Amino acid sequence: MKGIQCKIMLFLLLSMGGILYSCSKSFLDKPALGALSEDVLANKRGVMGLLVGAYAALDGQNVGGGTWESSPDNWIYGSVAGADAHKGSWSGDQPPIDLIGTGKSDPSNGFFNAKWRADYEGIARCNSVLRMVEKATDISDAEKQIFIAEARFLRAHYYFDLKKMFNMVPYVDELTEDLKIPNDQDIWPKIEDDFNFAYTHLNETAPAVGRANKWAAAAYLGKTYLYEKKYTEAITIFSDVINQGKTSKGESYGLFDNFADNFDPAHKNGKESVFAVQMSAKDGSGGISNANAGDMLNFPYGDSPFGCCGFYQPSVDLVDSYRTDASGLPYIDNYNSTVVTNDMGISSDSSFTPYGGTLDPRLDRTVGRRGIPYLDWGNHPGQKWIRDQNYSGPYAPKKNIFPQKTADEYWDKSSWAPGSAININIIRFADVLLMAAEAEAQAGSLDKALEYVNEVRNRAAKPETFVYKYIDPSSPLDGVTTTPAANYKINPYADGTFTSKEVALKMIYFERKLELAMEGHRFFDLVRWGIAATTLNTYFTFEKQFAADVQSGVFTANKNEYFPIPLEQIDLSVKDGTPTLTQNSGY
Repeated sequence: MKGIQCKIMLFLLLSMGGILYSCSKSFLDKPALGALSEDVLANKRGVMGLLVGAYAALDGQNVGGGTWESSPDNWIYGSVAGADAHKGSWSGDQPPIDLIGTGKSDPSNGFFNAKWRADYEGIARCNSVLRMVEKATDISDAEKQIFIAEARFLRAHYYFDLKKMFNMVPYVDELTEDLKIPNDQDIWPKIEDDFNFAYTHLNETAPAVGRANKWAAAAYLGKTYLYEKKYTEAITIFSDVINQGKTSKGESYGLFDNFADNFDPAHKNGKESVFAVQMSAKDGSGGISNANAGDMLNFPYGDSPFGCCGFYQPSVDLVDSYRTDASGLPYIDNYNSTVVTNDMGISSDSSFTPYGGTLDPRLDRTVGRRGIPYLDWGNHPGQKWIRDQNYSGPYAPKKNIFPQKTADEYWDKSSWAPGSAININIIRFADVLLMAAEAEAQAGSLDKALEYVNEVRNRAAKPETFVYKYIDPSSPLDGVTTTPAANYKINPYADGTFTSKEVALKMIYFERKLELAMEGHRFFDLVRWGIAATTLNTYFTFEKQFAADVQSGVFTANKNEYFPIPLEQIDLSVKDGTPTLTQNSGY
């Protein structure tokens, strides 16, 4: 099969009398074993069904009461909160996102509860696998180790998401009986142990695309080390991933020639995909249950071919970051000194000339802007596709958009908003290279760090990554010319550019912004680097010139680094009259 289409498989299991999961109000109330007895589940078929259920929870849909609230790409918590993007749309639609994006997070915000519940539901399903596999008698020792390793990989993934969101969270494993426990322990060692076990016991290839293999576990373990600031350990594991790592299909990791192939469903699960949440559309499952519903709001509005809903608009700050100098290098310290020309206040019927200065070509693979081809859907017309420029600016998202030429295959139109078959990349190889560069720089290996960064920049400089003008703008499916759509200029850094650890890290941090923009990483990067308050308050001061939604934005140090523990979960944790969960500082 093309991938582990988890929800389809779960549906099949249900129809055959498989797994039925209980839905309690609190996902720490009781293990989500479901309606079937252990006698039915304690065999190979039952354990496989439970594992499928653990994978199915990856998309965050219908497992915690949320859809976009619990999207696994963290577009709200990582990119809107991290200054990549505005919420978009208009002020009256999904206002809790505005509060998250401007540092006004509150424990009563239901988005946090949906995210919490979705991750803990995934954890509960992993723990069910681990309990049942020990009771099954028809599973060989070798098969048992794979089941355990996959379940522990997935459990570590869900806990990693919770840790970077909320910091101190309660740790529940397959042996936990009293589930009302305090959140007073640092769970990084537990996450590390799970990924380490998965790395040690998983095979290099997996039985199906989308399932974790040895190298996905290794990359995630390296990421864990990086968050723990264990740079020596991170260097070792990242080096192995870079030099030996393979996809679950057995293809050696590498970078696509075209940066945009990472976001084209026709190329998903390719050599750059380390671990991705699998999405499909029009697969016969009914509705958009297997599609990327977490991003269903994030399409151009108005008379665009998508119809809905105008969310997730890239920021002016982000767009300015892609300006390059005469050497093809970014303006790291003063990128906002010149604003890339935009069409704020200019109607789609009025003339407009796009910015003529030099730009990193990744901009036009990341952001939809007026006068530039929007994949093969036509030149972006500006205001006609933007719900409220004054509220969220002039730009549109692009990485989550599928091409028109393959829309019949990858666009499910059965719902009120688009469901796409674009996978969500949790880790891709460019991310691994930049994490490795960061670890090397922290350890003083500046030349190796530069090598990794330049590998990413050299791919961006390939002509395949450029966007080109249409042969006929009125008929975009006719193809493109050989004339670039903008003045693209990008080059690698010269040897010796990383003159100190501080210089190297500044450049690596900025490269992550450029390469991974709109992929849900930025906020969490800023926090772990210790520069969130300075960066985001500078952003609010600049960006409020262009968008009303960030007028009151402020990042409060020693508070906003982590989101609040959901109030509902604190209330549900009461034991002997006292909550066992403690709220994060400042809330």
